[in-house]
Amino acid sequence: MRKTFFTAAIAIFAVVLMLLAHFGARLTMTAPTFSFAAQAREVYLTFDDGPSEVVTNRILDTLQKEQVKATFFVVGDRVWGRENTLRRIAAEGHTLGVHSQTHRYGEIYAGDDALLRDAAACAATISRVAGVTPRVYRFPGGGHFEKRALLEREGYRVVWWNAVCGDEETRNASAQTLFQTAVDTAQNKDPVVLLLHDSAPHAATAEALPAIIAHFKAEGCVFCQF
Repeated sequence: MRKTFFTAAIAIFAVVLMLLAHFGARLTMTAPTFSFAAQAREVYLTFDDGPSEVVTNRILDTLQKEQVKATFFVVGDRVWGRENTLRRIAAEGHTLGVHSQTHRYGEIYAGDDALLRDAAACAATISRVAGVTPRVYRFPGGGHFEKRALLEREGYRVVWWNAVCGDEETRNASAQTLFQTAVDTAQNKDPVVLLLHDSAPHAATAEALPAIIAHFKAEGCVFCQF
């Protein structure tokens, strides 16, 4: 009788061990994992007032080499004769946005209807030439916060900026000065929305761009587009 009891007890003990091993393995396999890594700071490179033939293409060359995407806010009447450059921006996966059709403030801001007509004309130019429908907008000259709702009702996301390279603020600035201004004004910003220009007078901006990208990459930032 005692032998039978011990035999049964051993069998039960063995079954218990097997069950513990089974469920223990399942708990180990299904246990959730948690990551506490900090989210990388985002950087948006945004270019206004183009396209131009030389400067925009130099910028695109750099972006392609560095595998970085950007957002280009276009002036519609500067597309003529530079259609291939506009198509290249779209073909290489960058975002095309509306900046204005004429960049003539007096006409654009003559009234709400004038502002909307100008935006629609620029959007139509981009769509006809590049085959994409722009969904982001930047006010020419900046400011005009009170007009934001007008563009949002038309389906645009209005994009501002919180850092600059200084290529409009400082005349004839060197590439080194533009780089340093970009670094300084981007400090403590997250995300960084950096304003640059790709119109014809801004060769120094194209020259500064590789160093700007290298700086943010070294800081572990991730590049984004709108």
